[in-house]
Amino acid sequence: MSKARDIKRRIRSVKNTMQLTKAMKMVSAAKLRRAQDRMLAARPYAQQMEKVLQSLASRATPEDHPLLKRAEGDRVELIVVSGDRGLCGAFNTNILRQASNFAAEQNQNELTISCVGRKGHEHFKRRGFHIRGEWLNVMRNVDFALAAEISQDMMKRFLDGDVDKIYVAYNEFKSASTQNPVVQQLLPIASDDLAGEEDGPSEEYIYEPSPAALFKTLLPKHVQILIFRALLESVAAEHAARMTAMDAATNNAGELIESLTLTMNRARQAAITTEIIEVVSGAQALG
Repeated sequence: MSKARDIKRRIRSVKNTMQLTKAMKMVSAAKLRRAQDRMLAARPYAQQMEKVLQSLASRATPEDHPLLKRAEGDRVELIVVSGDRGLCGAFNTNILRQASNFAAEQNQNELTISCVGRKGHEHFKRRGFHIRGEWLNVMRNVDFALAAEISQDMMKRFLDGDVDKIYVAYNEFKSASTQNPVVQQLLPIASDDLAGEEDGPSEEYIYEPSPAALFKTLLPKHVQILIFRALLESVAAEHAARMTAMDAATNNAGELIESLTLTMNRARQAAITTEIIEVVSGAQALG
């Protein structure tokens, strides 16, 4: 019966684990709903900002603004947005693989890494990359102030000429079961993306203040929105990945409990059968 007791002890352990994974799934589901609402609420603002910039770009000279100027050098900085915790399936693995592939294509002597999230920091630090900036343990409470801080740091480096191009790698939220790792250029702002496509004859507007003054205000705001949106997308994707992973873990635990229960019943039945045989054999021997 010792084997049956060992299996029963293991079943109890798996049940405790299943309760934990089920609770984590429910917490992630609740957090996913809030994160998804924040992400969807930010999209109309970002889209309207892009429309205004498209209108300005079609009537002004955007190349005159320093955030639009393209440098000739190869100095690249990559912002990697990852999670601070694990237990979220392939969420961190996918974005770190995408970022590593991008980093491998760059000149290692001219590449710097800025990490938002502990997992990315640990990954690139172990591999000897030059980590210039780090924002750790911030993904639980993502707000616009964090995006503004990161964007101000990046714009200062770009305008000071310390770096020629800045990219951001993050998980784009598609659905609760799908997250798409992407690497997007942050600076310089691609003027082709702002040009847009004219569906018909454009109307002429008189801007007050001038388009140059509007660019001076809107382009930094545009960079902040891009960073903020990447953070929100990554947070929603992480909760979705963790919810999916914990749901799979809960189901696997349930299947393991069923298998262990069947094995325990068989072991118990074999032990009882052995005892019956011993009793019958003893009785026959006495007779």
